[in-house]
Parts: sequence; structure tokens; C-alpha cells
Amino acid sequence: MWLRSLTPYLLAFSICLSARGYRPVQDERVRLVGGKHLAEGRVEVYHRGQWGTVCDDSWDEREARVVCRQLGFSGAQSAVPGGRYGQGSGPVWLDDLSCEGNESSLADCKFKGWGVTDCSHSEDAGVICERDRSLSNSQVYPLDHALKLSGFLGALFDSGRGCDFTVVVQSPGGEPGEDRVCTHRLVLSMHPKAPFLKAAQESQSYTMQVHRECRPYVTEFLRYLYTLQVDITVASAPCLHRLASGLGLEQLQEDSGRLFTWLLPQDPTFRGPVSLYSYAVESGDLALQETCLQYLAWNGRGLVESPAWGNLSQGVLAALLARSDLVVPDEGFVLRGLESWVRAQPDPPGSEAVASLLGAIRFPMISAEQLYDLCSTSDLYASHRSLFKSGTLEAYQFNLLPLAKLREHMEKRREQHSPRIYTATPWSLSFNFSTSQRSYGGYNQYGRYDQYSSYFQTPVHNSALFQREMVSWTTSLCRTRQECLNRGQRGDFAPAAWLTANTDLSRYRGSIRYSNKIVLSCAGEYVFHVQDFKDNIAQIATNSSTSPGYPCNDNQFFYRFVVSPQYVF
Repeated sequence: MWLRSLTPYLLAFSICLSARGYRPVQDERVRLVGGKHLAEGRVEVYHRGQWGTVCDDSWDEREARVVCRQLGFSGAQSAVPGGRYGQGSGPVWLDDLSCEGNESSLADCKFKGWGVTDCSHSEDAGVICERDRSLSNSQVYPLDHALKLSGFLGALFDSGRGCDFTVVVQSPGGEPGEDRVCTHRLVLSMHPKAPFLKAAQESQSYTMQVHRECRPYVTEFLRYLYTLQVDITVASAPCLHRLASGLGLEQLQEDSGRLFTWLLPQDPTFRGPVSLYSYAVESGDLALQETCLQYLAWNGRGLVESPAWGNLSQGVLAALLARSDLVVPDEGFVLRGLESWVRAQPDPPGSEAVASLLGAIRFPMISAEQLYDLCSTSDLYASHRSLFKSGTLEAYQFNLLPLAKLREHMEKRREQHSPRIYTATPWSLSFNFSTSQRSYGGYNQYGRYDQYSSYFQTPVHNSALFQREMVSWTTSLCRTRQECLNRGQRGDFAPAAWLTANTDLSRYRGSIRYSNKIVLSCAGEYVFHVQDFKDNIAQIATNSSTSPGYPCNDNQFFYRFVVSPQYVF
């Protein structure tokens, strides 16, 4: 690692700084390692210049609360026993911890003594902290990728002593004003991917072009190059990600990118998520692009009805129309959304551009009744008559011809003949766990009355051939692990959901399959998770180690059961 190569050159700096009174803070910092998001992972403690772990003996909710508070989270969801997040390295610093739960750090709790333990790393403790949806820009999430010299280098940067290289920060486009940051040629030039290397050999300064909104974060970003430590916030995450991407700092780029999933639900106007997707495309980060597009797709109805819809670029709209995980009432809604987007454009898109977008509409998924009305209800019919006629012809064939006749043609246009996630009647049923709905119930799959069970009916398939052939479905939910155990569900997952067909579907096996989904929305405001039913069961992880990326800490989850039949290709 590049920082290790600095060691012989910086020992003189550290000795000098120590002599002048600049010493690193001797704190016992904590970090979480090995989790899927910033709020979970193996607990590691920094002590005497080295990261170590915590034994899970006597590890419970009180110790977890201390860790989460120390990291700036609102609370702890659970204390995790050793093994879930892998084994750490270095010493096991803490064992037999005994916290009250209100301490400011683990070092304030009672324990055997630093490094006094009989534990192995297979017992390394972990936590899952609460992720607050209403994050403020001031809430801090410390990232620490540091080595032993980080404290001395941070003091060197903060002191401003011995500077011999200036980083000049300007905004692109010739905007007035600039910032100047005093740095050290040796430190910056040692980073293998930094553009400072060549500049440091030829001049006394280097000019960075930084967007105006990111300039306030340049100093802490430069300090990260010294220490590999930074306090990241929701406000600073996009800028630190942009700066890290430009210099190839993959670890900072990855960790700051994780906070994007927390940013997306913050803006009900959808302007923020759309802007973040545009940035992800600009930066070439494919993982961030998928994170943003998935959120927009899962919240398809809200996006179409939002102020941001008409301002989408053609590229974003095309990317969304290509997806099968759009959560929308029906395909007719998608077509009407496309029409409203065309009307909203100040410069009407050309005929070829509109035709390309119309090509993504899945006409076979539109009901025969809606197809019949398109010539009089669609704004685009007159200008794209031939495209509509070919689309409706294909749709009528899909609705009326048997699968054996359609199969070869469907294989060539697989996506056009596959449903998205349609929530309109009769294809879905929605309810939540609020107290007001506890009287809502029915008979579950075991024939017993259940306050969280109900049933609804759908056609066997959405083509006109099956309009009169109905399937009865039973839904059931359990909120807690004990409720799930009472229903015969084993494992650590709760809540869990069942969607079971009460009708014998064996006669359709080999021709029709069901890709049924459960769609979870947070307090009815936004969709934060979509999950498949497997063997009629969905074991739902809402905010655990296997949780989705979009946070929801509101207890009012809305569960929508979606039946999704499709022909077997």
C-alpha cells in the first residue's frame, strides 16, 4: 500500500512533530467491517496504534447501543454474535464487556483489560445499527482506512508547517474565486494515481477543477490523502465520491457510494434521485447507476406523477422503459406516462426518438379493452399510426392465440411478452401491520383464522383466453419470529409472507409460471424493497444484514402481494 512506502521518509516528520507537541489523539475509535452497508459489521477498536476486535462473550444490546452511539447512529437494532461478518485480525482488544448502555464509548465500559482475553477471532462481535431515514447533513459517519502513521500525518496536515506545494481549487467555466490549500509535496506525490505526481516534480502548485458545490469538501478530501480517515456526511458523500473517482481511490469511492442509497428516499420530488443517476452515468460507476435506476423503477408510479418526470432525459427514460422491475399499475399507465413526457418537452423530440421509446412499450401486456381505445385516447397514435397498428396486432395475437402457436415468435421478443410488476386490480392485494387493521383477517394456509391473512382472486393469466378462469390466492403474514414459528416457519427471518394458490394449477404446468412478488413500501411513501416468493414464501429482511439498500426505519411497512403470471418460453 502506498502509505507504507512513506514510512522511512516520514519518520523524521513524526519525530519533529512529537518534539513540537503534535501528537496523535490516543482515543479508542471504533469501526464496522464486513457489512453490506455502513450501519452494520464486525466491531473493531483502535488502540495503541492498532486495530483489533471485540469478543462476543457477554455481548448484548447494551454494548451494541454504545457502539452505534459512538459511530453517530440513532440507536442499535441488534447485537450480532461472532462469525457473521468474518474473522478479524490483530489482537482481541476487549473481552467480557459490561456496559450500562449509556456510555460514550466502549472504552468507558467495564472489561478485563486491554488485550486480556481467552477468545479467538471466530468470536468477533458485530452490530446492526438503526439507519434513520431522516438523515441530516450534519450526521457524521467516520470512514477509517488508516495505518499507524495516520495520526502524525493528520497533525502534519493540520499544522500547516513545512508546506512546499499548493493545491489551487477553482470551479470550471471560469467562475471567479479560488481556494488555496497548503500541502506537502512528498505526501501527495507518493500516491500512485494522483495527478499531483507530475505537477510536484515540475512546479510548486497544482490546479484542481472542482464543481462549486464540492469545493467546501476539498480540504477534508486532501486530508484523507494524508490520513486515510474522513468523516463523511450525507451532504458530502456525492462530492467525496466524485473526488475519489477522479483519483482512483477505490475504497473511499465505494464507502461514500454506499450513502447514495440513503440519499435516494430523501426527495419525494424525485429530482434528487434523477440527479444522482445522472452523476453516476457521468462518473461511469455502473453499481451506482443500477442503485439509482432500481430505486426509480421500484417507485415507477410516484416518478411518473412527480415534477421530475417531464424533465427526464431521453436516456434515463429509455433505461427505465427497458426494465421489467418497474412497479406500476399496468402497461397502459406506462404508455400514458410516455405520452405525458413527450407533452412536457419544450423542444418536441423527433419522430425517430419517440418511435424508439414506443418500441419499449409492451403492447401484449395491455388489456384488449385498452387496446381498442388507443386510437382515440393516445396522443401519439396519429403520428405513429403504423407502430401502434403493429403493436396492437401483436397484442391481439397474444391475447387470442394459444401458447403453442405463439411460442416461436415470443422467444424472439421475450421482453415484450413478459409482465412488469403490475399492481392494478385484480393482480395485487395490499395491507399493512397498523393497529387499525388488526380486525382485517381470514383463514391462513393451515385452515386457521388469522388476523393477518386474507385472500383474493386473479385470472390464471392476463391474456383474454383466461379471463374467466380464476385462481384464488391466500395471503398470510407474520411479524415476529415467534409468530413465524407458530406458522411452521423455521429460521431467523421475520417478518415473513406466504402467497399460496388455493386452485389446482397443475394443468397449466409447463405453459404458465408465476413470478409472484412482494413489494414493500415505507409508510406508504416509497418502495424500498421488492422480493420474489420462493416455494410460496418470502422471508423478508427489512433492516438486517441481508436488507435492501434503501433504508426504512418506520414501523408502518405496507406489504403488497403481486401475482405475475407469464407464459413459459
